[in-house]
Amino acid sequence: MIKIKTKEEIETIGKAGKILAKVSDILRKNVKSGIATKELDSIAEKAFDKFGVVSAFKGYKGFPANICASINEEVVHGIPDNRKLSDGDMLSIDLGIKLDGYYADMAFTQPVGKVKAESKRLMDITKEALARGIRQAKVNKKIYDISFAIQSFVEASGFSVVREYVGHGIGKELHEEPQIPNFGRPNTGEAITEGMVFAIEPMVNMGGWEVDIKDNGWTAVTKDGLPSCHFEHTVAVLKDGPKILTQ
Repeated sequence: MIKIKTKEEIETIGKAGKILAKVSDILRKNVKSGIATKELDSIAEKAFDKFGVVSAFKGYKGFPANICASINEEVVHGIPDNRKLSDGDMLSIDLGIKLDGYYADMAFTQPVGKVKAESKRLMDITKEALARGIRQAKVNKKIYDISFAIQSFVEASGFSVVREYVGHGIGKELHEEPQIPNFGRPNTGEAITEGMVFAIEPMVNMGGWEVDIKDNGWTAVTKDGLPSCHFEHTVAVLKDGPKILTQ
């Protein structure tokens, strides 16, 4: 069942979202050649402490870090370690927090130094796909209208959407109903109503959509080894349209 949030609940999620956006800005400024993803995880942890929030990810089903840090062909759930970033890499950071009993969740992909033109295009297309999906998150639309808006734009651009991982409802739980795939038929799925809150998150591959899981049991990688990109926002459905809470 999809949980409808009150105005007060959305305001609390919005407070968490604003903090998350600030932490994301701090991380973006530190993404540079030579830094290890473990250092970025430490920077995130210190920022969470400063703002008085806790990571939504650390300890979740056993995940060992505060953020997910996924490099190049890693799609999602990359575990921060001693690997250092190099010029030309693409780093996807997924982060979430809990504040006053409510969660917010977001992700972004950041270039390291100068990246190839096709990598830059992949990031641009994924970011625009997210924007198009968000625009469908409004009253009287259906859940898969979000999915179709993402899929149709991505595939028309020559890329593919990951099918194993989906967006989701969010609130008192990090993952709530509904699931929001990044592919689907328009005008299908449950009706979208005022008070729903979603985490919309296209993961887009340069090549095929298929993924494998690394030996650590967490990190998804593209089966063909080509780069992947990930953007995500927490979004509330209001009477007059969608409102991004994580910016």
